[in-house]
Amino acid sequence: MKNDPRRFLNYLAAERNASLLYRALAQTVSGDKRDAFLELADIEDKHAAHWIEKLTEYGVDIPAAPTSLDTDDAALVARAKAMGLDAVLDDLEEAEGADAGMYDDEPEALTSMPSDEREHAKRFRGMRSTKNNAEPWHRTDRSGAVRAAVFGVSDGLVSNTALVMGFAGANPGSQTILFAGLAGLLAGAFSMAAGEYVSVASQRDLYQREIHKEAEELATNPEEEQKELELIYRAKGLDRDTAARTAAQIMRDPKVALETLAREELGLNPDELGSPTKAAVSSFVAFALGAIVVVLPYLFGVSGSAAVLVAITLAGTAMLLVGGIVGYLSGRGVIFSAMRQIGWGAGAAAVTYLVGMVIGINMG
Repeated sequence: MKNDPRRFLNYLAAERNASLLYRALAQTVSGDKRDAFLELADIEDKHAAHWIEKLTEYGVDIPAAPTSLDTDDAALVARAKAMGLDAVLDDLEEAEGADAGMYDDEPEALTSMPSDEREHAKRFRGMRSTKNNAEPWHRTDRSGAVRAAVFGVSDGLVSNTALVMGFAGANPGSQTILFAGLAGLLAGAFSMAAGEYVSVASQRDLYQREIHKEAEELATNPEEEQKELELIYRAKGLDRDTAARTAAQIMRDPKVALETLAREELGLNPDELGSPTKAAVSSFVAFALGAIVVVLPYLFGVSGSAAVLVAITLAGTAMLLVGGIVGYLSGRGVIFSAMRQIGWGAGAAAVTYLVGMVIGINMG
């Protein structure tokens, strides 16, 4: 198939369909965004013309150009009309990203085609960067430390309360319950810290790779990167001339240009990519703080039914508090999140307590 010129028919169909889609989407917006879609359509028409020329050269019949959108594209345009362009930008970027390497191994493609296809996805990313839909802690805590701390406390509370209640149901000595609670605290805290470290380190590596790729593109194709910046600023509302001047000014300093492209195109701050160590320590301490609550009465020598009642009271109060904080940070609602937290926590503790009772009776 690689040497069969009929493969150009697939390229031609893709370019024609993309041109139709972009011209249809241009009718749903105005100003610079409309101009951007029309420019994309013109690029696709240029690509289509190239494949028509190649097909003619190899004597392959040229099919008639489509006059209407296919079903999926028509649905996408309808959604853009009903809900606005922001509702379809993710789909557009995903589709263009999937096709970005279409011409990488195609010897008959124009030399500009691979970069053209990659730039399409970046244009949609630039339009999408104007949306402000990040969670509250993403806007203020790029390192992930707050998220790790809050959920670490929650996990520590629920898991260790369930563990201690399971042992309490089996009714061993207070020292055994204390040992089990402390063992659960340490095991869970180390597990949380290790998981959070790997997660944030992997995320940081991914971000650094994206920035490194952007630096390579900046070094090899500065004109193209300047054009991308210009398009991003046009999508943000600047007029063509102002966007061009701003992009040109930024490109004079390669370091500033890279930082700006990372922020505007990738949505990353090179100085705030997250600290794996900070997130791991935060997770460890947070889990331990949550897990120690239910152990406190046993740690201070309380025993028997009194210890169980105090442990339940302390754990329930802490769950309500942590659930409320989660609700406040997520915007889901303080009361709803608090009740959800204690509902799941109490449920888990009740189940393990009953299981502990059954095991204790059978072993007794």
